[in-house]
Formats: sequence, structure tokens, C-alpha cells
Amino acid sequence: MARRALTTTAAAFATTAALLLTACGGGDDSSSDDIKGAGNSSGSPSASASPSEGAEVKRPVIKLPSSFQLTFENWTSSDPVEQAVLNDGKEQLRAGYEAIIENDPESKDRAFYDTKNGFLQSQQWIRTYTDKNLTVIGKLPVFDPKVILSKDKAAASLSYCTDESKASTRNRKTGEVKGNPAGTDPEVLYVISMGKNAQGVWQAVSARSERGGCAK
Repeated sequence: MARRALTTTAAAFATTAALLLTACGGGDDSSSDDIKGAGNSSGSPSASASPSEGAEVKRPVIKLPSSFQLTFENWTSSDPVEQAVLNDGKEQLRAGYEAIIENDPESKDRAFYDTKNGFLQSQQWIRTYTDKNLTVIGKLPVFDPKVILSKDKAAASLSYCTDESKASTRNRKTGEVKGNPAGTDPEVLYVISMGKNAQGVWQAVSARSERGGCAK
């Protein structure tokens, strides 16, 4: 996948509040009451829903073409709340790539899984592709998911890694395909701050990424 698109993503994410890094190793207080960025702004979700309420919500059906294979490894947890975070976090990422592939920065599917402020950030990321007439192709494994819940289980930090070794961008007009330049670390760490809205959907409040962060 082209370095330009991904480094621009990292730059956009760098302005958000720092999230807990204990999700990817290293010791810290993972029992903190607050997950930074969640539940503390007008664009943040409400914490009033129960897991059963969330199960009744009609979620969008995300569709990705066979030309782009987004796979999720070990995306399970024995904790039902953590599993709910993983499920909605997975669909949030899939909806983002659906928006890129469909050339749709206004994607309603992505907006469903974002708070208002979170969607503004998502649009910046999506437009680093669509503004350059780029789509994505190839294979992108998503792995090593970790969830940190706040004490009241109304906010969470979801981290995961991606491996871009077999993913590329393709120009819609010229057909030119580009991957990362030689020597670029293909693994990228993402940390997503999430909160549960009134319907019980876990939405992204903010996100940040770090190339090479998976090895730490």
C-alpha cells in the first residue's frame, strides 16, 4: 500500500488525544476509569444502552470486493463486552475500506460506526485515497487485537495491527499499482478510542496509528 496514503493517515491521527498503550504490551494501569477521548465531548456516544439493546440494532451490511481481502485473525474474546467492541471495531474498519473502494468519503456505513467527531477524522483518512483517485487491492491481515475497557464498561480502547506486505493502491484512472517502498515496515499499529452509544453500538471517537508500533 502506498506510503503516501498511510503516512498521511498517521499525520491526521497524530493530532488526537493519546490513548493507553498498554493494549500493545508494556505495563500501565489498564483499570483506569477513563479511556481518553471517549465519553467526554458532544460527539461522544451515550453509555445508556445495554448489550441486549445493541443486539437489536440493524447494522449496515458492509461489502468488500474479492480484489481486496481484509482478514481478521483471533478476533474473539470470552468476555461478551469485549467481543461486542471487537465486532463493531471490525465493521468500523471494513466500512472505512468500503468507503475508499466505493470512492465515498460521505459513507453512511462508516458514519454508523463513528461518533460525529470520529467521522470527521475518518473522512480525512478516506480522502487521502479518494482525492488522489486511489483504491485499494490485495490482502490486508488484521491481527493481535486487544481491548481495554473502562471500569463502567461504557468506553474502550481497541488496538490492532495490520500487515501491508501484500496490499497496494491502484489509481482508478491510470491503473497504476503501488505498494510500500522497499525498506518500509509493513506493520502498522492502530489504537481506536471507542464508546457505546444509546443504541448499544460501539463507535470510534478518535484513532491514531504508528508504523512499526506492532514490534514494541
